[in-house]
This record gives sequence, C-alpha cells and structure tokens, in this order.
Amino acid sequence: MSLRCFEASARYLSFTKAAQTLHMTQSAISKQVAHLEENLNAPLFERSLQRLQLTPMGKLFLVETQIILNQIETSVLKVLAHRNQEDTLNMLAHPTLCTRWLIPLLKGFKQQYPNISVDIQEQFSSADIDITQTDIAFLYGDGIWRDMTSIRLFEEECVAVCAPSLLNTPLKSLDDFQRYTLIQSRARPRAWEKYFQAQNYLHDKSYIGPRVDTFAACVNSALIDTGIAIVPKFFVQKELENGELVLAWPYHMQTNRCYYMTYPISMAQTPKVMAMVQWIKQSLES
Repeated sequence: MSLRCFEASARYLSFTKAAQTLHMTQSAISKQVAHLEENLNAPLFERSLQRLQLTPMGKLFLVETQIILNQIETSVLKVLAHRNQEDTLNMLAHPTLCTRWLIPLLKGFKQQYPNISVDIQEQFSSADIDITQTDIAFLYGDGIWRDMTSIRLFEEECVAVCAPSLLNTPLKSLDDFQRYTLIQSRARPRAWEKYFQAQNYLHDKSYIGPRVDTFAACVNSALIDTGIAIVPKFFVQKELENGELVLAWPYHMQTNRCYYMTYPISMAQTPKVMAMVQWIKQSLES
C-alpha cells in the first residue's frame, strides 16, 4: 500500500489528490509515505506549505515503483485469466502482420479451443525474442532464431499502391513518380530506394515524404489520398480486390526475407502451441 500511496502522491505532487484517488484520508497517505521514507532511510519529497516536490531520490524511486506496480497489475490480470482454468498462449507479432493478417485469421479459434486464451503483444524488431515470455511468434526475418523452430508462412512481395483518385492518368514511366508524394515507413526506411534501384532507376527524392511507423499506417495514408505507399502485397490484397487501392506501377519487388511462425523448441509438444500451429497451417492450406 505504501508504494501505491507514494506513486499517487508523486504523480499528482499532492497528498490530497492522492487521497482522493485511493479513497483514503490525507493523513493516512502522508503516514504511508513517511513510513516508506523511514524504511528507505531517504527523503522522497521536499515538503513546503506551497507545494510538494520530488527529491532526486524520489524521482528515481518513482520510475522503479511504476515498473513494480505495472508488473503486479499484469500478474493479477494473468491470475484472473486463469481462474476459469484457461491456458494462456503468449504470442508476439509484427504490428501490421498482427492487425491485417493474424487477428482476422484467429476468428473461430476460441470456439474450437475454448480452454486456450490468446495474449498477443506487438513487436517491431525480431532481433531479440525473450523465449521465456513467448510461446509462439509471427515475425519477419531470415527464419533463424536461436533455440526456436521456424515455419515459413509466405514470402514478401512489395508493391506501390495508392487511392484510385490520386492518379489523374496512369503512370507511364518511373519518371512520373517525381510528381507524387512517397509515403515513408520507419520500419523500412530504404524501401523506396530499393524499389527504384531494383528497376535501375535513380529517384533523387526517394527518402522524402511523410514518415509513419508501420505498414498499416502506410496503407491508411494511401487510402486517404496522402500519396503512394510501398507495402507487402498480401497486406493490401483486400483493398486491391475491392478497388479501394490500385497499383500505381506494375512492378512487384521480391524481398530477401519472409514471414515466419516461430516457437521455442522446448514448447514444440505443448498442447497450446500445437493447437495454434495446426490452426495456422490449416488456415494457410484452405
């Protein structure tokens, strides 16, 4: 309780507001914080009649306290999730892959496996995977991760897309790209450069344009007429089929990496992992 009293007081820089938030008296909050300072043998606040301020030690301790409280909250939620004897499948996924492919693919999974609860965390980088926290991951890369079994899902083929209304007339040459805004992705900062290089074309402004974090944001930007985006084709297959987006240029760029489903070798025979692997395989085959 003393940690929560300190965190609320530090967040508001007020014992009164902390008391209101935690439904306690101001005196009780103050006593809890004083007790914590006594145990730490260090002042956490500078007190005056006008205001409450954190000491340098208090600022440092606030960061640590918030981490601890967040961990406690996460643990409580996991315990509550297991109250009904469900087994949680912890998964990692590339953000756009998660949004535009994985989540729609999981429709019906809960009905077939009612005792498995899915917990998905989005992760940009596949370089550092904490296998102690991950049961299964869906990532972009070369398929080689230490102590992990990898199953290739599909190759990546990137295309340039835009809203139909953006193009007054179809592009006749790569020079025509000079007239349009190129939507940039922080996840693939050299995507446009590689796209043009693969066609032996030099675009001196391939890095210039509005920059967003994910391919999902690139797709949304293209949909609202912001410019032309270069994205993996399978992320926009639906939009290309229904006409919301069109190919700005017919070239398809094959990348040298793929998307994989990967899981720790030690988890290979775990029922929840086996269930998800089987589900994904069946979905890809159908």
